[in-house]
Amino acid sequence: MQEPSGRTRKPLQQTSMQARVAEELRQMIITGELPPRSSLSEMALSETFGVSRTPIREALKQLQIEGLVEVRPRVGTFVAVPSRREITELFQMKELLEGAAARLLAFRGNVPEVTRLRDNMLEADEAVRAGDAEGYGRLVHEFHDLIVVGADNTKLEAHYRTLMNQLAYARLVRTSLAQPGRLTESDHEHHRVLDLVLAKDGDGAERVMREHVRRSHQALLAGMDERERAERAEGDPGGPGSPR
Repeated sequence: MQEPSGRTRKPLQQTSMQARVAEELRQMIITGELPPRSSLSEMALSETFGVSRTPIREALKQLQIEGLVEVRPRVGTFVAVPSRREITELFQMKELLEGAAARLLAFRGNVPEVTRLRDNMLEADEAVRAGDAEGYGRLVHEFHDLIVVGADNTKLEAHYRTLMNQLAYARLVRTSLAQPGRLTESDHEHHRVLDLVLAKDGDGAERVMREHVRRSHQALLAGMDERERAERAEGDPGGPGSPR
């Protein structure tokens, strides 16, 4: 079937299949089921999903555009690993978007997202008391998501979704929260944001949300430094100062 411009329309079934594969791969990367640097073989993925290689290839192209997949010519396709600079730049954008979202939400008043934020904080407080970092990590994601959805700005939300996919935030938040005291600090920061939203203080909500994102970024970088030191130590059985 030809478009008026002469382009060939993709069969609807193939397009929807490509979208399904892309979404499943996207979630596998974001959650860490497919770890960073994992090789992505078209043939293996074709067998896994029970589809031809064409939708796999198109899905990988889409994920490459989103920054989740890296294609190395004549080498292969891999789960992308953002550089430290890329992570910093993405967090700078995260700070701007979430700060703006908190401001917009504060001006909206008592919308359903605010009620859900209250419930979220009750669960988060309990997770902190129990020392449940994994459970708290899920609530962190929900808290930030509710702030963005509650802003009621579709353009902001669309940019935010792309950003969070590129960060694969579910993986990174675990590193951030593993820092000593960060669980409690993060919970207190969330409370401050919500208090300002409830007070309809848009300026304050934006400022405190941006501070919170900066602190999360700092905790993440500290965790990354610790992991790199540990990896270097494991690679050097003798440890620092050992004979070379």
